[in-house]
Amino acid sequence: MNKLLLSFLLFITFQLATQAKGAEHPWKNGRLEISSNQSFIQHKNGTPFFWLGETGWLLPERTNRDEAAYYLKRCRQAEFNVVQIQVLNGVPSFNAYGQMSHIDGWNFEHIDRKGVYGYWDHLDYIVSQAEREGIYIAMVCIWGGLVKAGLLSEKDAVSYGTFLANRYKDAPNIIWVMGGDIQGDIRPEVWHTLATTIKSIDKNHLMTYHPRGRRTSAQWFSKAPWIDFHTFQSGHRCYNQRKGDKFYPIPEGTEEDNWMYVDSTWAYSPKKPVIDAEPSYEDIPKGLHDADGPRWKDCDVRRYAYWSVFAGSCGHTYGHNSIMAFLKPGTPIPYGDNGKVKYWYEALKDPGFSQMKYLKRLMLSFPYFERIPDQSLISGKNGTRYNRLIATRGRDYLLVYNYTGREMKIDFRKIEGKTKRTYWMDAATGSFTAMGDLSNAIHQLQPPTKGDGVLIAFDATKTYLSSLFSTAEEKSSATAR
Repeated sequence: MNKLLLSFLLFITFQLATQAKGAEHPWKNGRLEISSNQSFIQHKNGTPFFWLGETGWLLPERTNRDEAAYYLKRCRQAEFNVVQIQVLNGVPSFNAYGQMSHIDGWNFEHIDRKGVYGYWDHLDYIVSQAEREGIYIAMVCIWGGLVKAGLLSEKDAVSYGTFLANRYKDAPNIIWVMGGDIQGDIRPEVWHTLATTIKSIDKNHLMTYHPRGRRTSAQWFSKAPWIDFHTFQSGHRCYNQRKGDKFYPIPEGTEEDNWMYVDSTWAYSPKKPVIDAEPSYEDIPKGLHDADGPRWKDCDVRRYAYWSVFAGSCGHTYGHNSIMAFLKPGTPIPYGDNGKVKYWYEALKDPGFSQMKYLKRLMLSFPYFERIPDQSLISGKNGTRYNRLIATRGRDYLLVYNYTGREMKIDFRKIEGKTKRTYWMDAATGSFTAMGDLSNAIHQLQPPTKGDGVLIAFDATKTYLSSLFSTAEEKSSATAR
């Protein structure tokens, strides 16, 4: 066995044996449902659910049990509450134990065999471990290319949907995902059949659709009775890539503007919550195909996250080039093989993986369901591309994301409160710097630190953020007013 891999597995065993802290189980607040304003996801008891997803596409196929358990624990520690997986990446698919998903075609009557880490038994284990860690599994039932190739018929979709629904309907941590990087007008009858079959059996779990890049699920399924919320895939292109390419239905020069997909989704009726379920991944080549070209960094994945959420998304999904494919010795590299291979367990240390939690914490620190996107907070002319400021607010608070750290002019009169308490949050570290109490007016402001971050202002009589302050300096600056 590869010495590096053996050392890693021993480390996993030690970590699992010594880990004492338990996970919180969000479903104790009831099943997930859509908020009354159709903009957010919440629990049955009204507790907000901010979707913070991690992209673990090949988790069922590429990891053994120790690896899967270690990965899910690390996701929980980084405060992800959703992991997106491909249930089937082939027909048949094979897991790390060499067991295949289809031993009798789409007939699953005798799929479970004693004494074998079968394909579905291993998936059961992953779902169970995720439940233990307080994580939802967003199941892309079958990758879109397989449906396009005709490997799942309408008749087979009934058999498969019945099997999946009966197997996982009682698990508290399932979210169903149709599609898988494919346009919804490619064999839509299969998607409708699969979705309605699952929904006819499992009425307790939410369902969505994962579309092709530069598209939103609302384009095809805005009125589908089975879809509860929408996702879009802003994808991996960079500004002005492949000019004149008609394959991507967006204006040239907007390739990185993932914020625009929220408005384009809400242009469809009825309105439903929306999430960027596949933005650019950390450490993937820009545009995917030039292995020696520049790669997306942690600042880029932060930008995609804040742009989307401040535009109105009810959460966000992070991804990493190595983690999504669970690269390890002996596995093929999907994108960017320039001889510098990073294995998935090394990629867990990359900064973007651990920085997404600061966005989640921030959004849950303010009155959640009243939040709206509001670009009118930005006074004067806004910037474009990387210089674009993006703003969101509630009744008595506002948040403005600034990627380049440039000077900005913000209208504090848009929110309640005679005096506004202001902070700057460093998006890379989650640390806060007090910027003083300011009057109810338009203010020209310069961020106090370099790099991307969030201007925060709220009614000075409120105590928002106090639970997030991590240093004595931050706490003293909050209370010494």
